[in-house]
Amino acid sequence: MRRRDIFILAGALILALVLGGWVLASAVVETGSWGLSFQTEGQPPAAPLSAGTLEDLGAVYVGSGSEKVLYLTFDAGYENGCTAQILDTLGKHNIKAAFFLVGHYMQTNADLVRRMEAEGHTVANHSMHHPDMTKLTEAEFKAELTELEDLYRDITGGELAKFYRPPQGIYSEATLKAAKDLGYRTVFWSLAYADWDNDKQPTAQYALEKLLPRTHDGAVILLHSTSATNAAVLDELLTKWEEMGYRFGTLDALFKL
Repeated sequence: MRRRDIFILAGALILALVLGGWVLASAVVETGSWGLSFQTEGQPPAAPLSAGTLEDLGAVYVGSGSEKVLYLTFDAGYENGCTAQILDTLGKHNIKAAFFLVGHYMQTNADLVRRMEAEGHTVANHSMHHPDMTKLTEAEFKAELTELEDLYRDITGGELAKFYRPPQGIYSEATLKAAKDLGYRTVFWSLAYADWDNDKQPTAQYALEKLLPRTHDGAVILLHSTSATNAAVLDELLTKWEEMGYRFGTLDALFKL
């Protein structure tokens, strides 16, 4: 390599570090999209990161396997007319869930956000604009979380819960550490199904057949509140989980806060 090329390369690396980007980190730290391997139905799936790595980075995807507890979470980037029904059903069962929201949702559905807060649900951070967080500079990453905190404070007068779910489940160890440094705990999931495509909504029967056999102690359940199927089947689903002997815990309890 010529000396001029070496200087150019070195300058680019220094510039990336000065700007607070993760270009260098991304080259050496694994970046991935959260995925699960169900090797035995009814048992927690294998995760792409080790338990030790998750603990070091302040992240979880499943709770203790020694208690029949489930942790119910919803992701929402926009409102599709389903959330009020979902909240009604949660109230019927006296279950507190966590809602990971983005900025667009909060800006356009302030009344629902206030209702979530008033009914004792956890409202948490799914980022302001739902980008691939691994491609942001450190300053941009911080802004994605803090701008949503400010918006929630403006809407409710309260503080957004310090739980973070990476948009699209895309993460790197650098972004997980950055979230931890901002006081956040990252919440992945151990139970989900393909419910997000409004043009290809599964049947209620399909939802039950995918979720119930894979239910396991300590499961962190991810559902999308945009799903009409979820709104329609939630009462039956919660009833069946309760009949299986499960109770529902909060994210505070999951992290033993």
